[in-house]
Amino acid sequence: MSILEWLATGQIDIGSSFLSVPEVLGNVFGLTSAILGMRRWVLAWPIGLVGNVLLFFVFTTGSIAEVGEEPLWGQAGRQVFFAAVSLYGWWRWTRQRHSGGSADGGAITPRWATWNERFLLLAVGAGVYALTYAALLQIGSWSPPTEAWIVAGSMLATWGMARGWVEFWLVWMLVDVVGVVSLVRSPYPAHATVGMYLFYAFFVVMGFFVWWRAARDATPQTSPVTDPSLEGVGA
Repeated sequence: MSILEWLATGQIDIGSSFLSVPEVLGNVFGLTSAILGMRRWVLAWPIGLVGNVLLFFVFTTGSIAEVGEEPLWGQAGRQVFFAAVSLYGWWRWTRQRHSGGSADGGAITPRWATWNERFLLLAVGAGVYALTYAALLQIGSWSPPTEAWIVAGSMLATWGMARGWVEFWLVWMLVDVVGVVSLVRSPYPAHATVGMYLFYAFFVVMGFFVWWRAARDATPQTSPVTDPSLEGVGA
């Protein structure tokens, strides 16, 4: 088998399970994107797009476990959303970077979303979930309820990252929890994949605290307001 064939169709045996090489490559690009996103580097977006393309074919072909009869269309569908929103994030972070970026060197300054923005996210997420659920029922994907949440949650998290909202890491945590449970319950012998996703989740938790601190440090500290008329009194 040539190197190109191995990269396209190879597998890495791990005990009684295995990882497909395209799946590993896709997640390596995804993990690299998450780490760069944690640092708020614009390069996170194009690298993430490469991972999206690789993982789309992994989930649509069933190469995650060489089971092509029942692709995970929800997992695959979220890669399409990733790609679309990632293009927006790439554009927005690049524009913010050219405008001066963050004081600590990042492309953007993280902040917590406003309540109006959170309500908007919930409304959009509910709409995407409903549409995706109906589509997956027609396509015949395995477990439409969990797969629909994976698509909706992934879209919300990626959009939140593009906007620089700290909450997007929390959404990612929920997506990873549902994704791992979905793979464990699926017909795929994906134990190695689950382990890889749990490893990825560690960086998601770390990213949340990194952005939390960055948002806190960027928030101006309020000081007591002094009445100008009292200046000099008691001097």
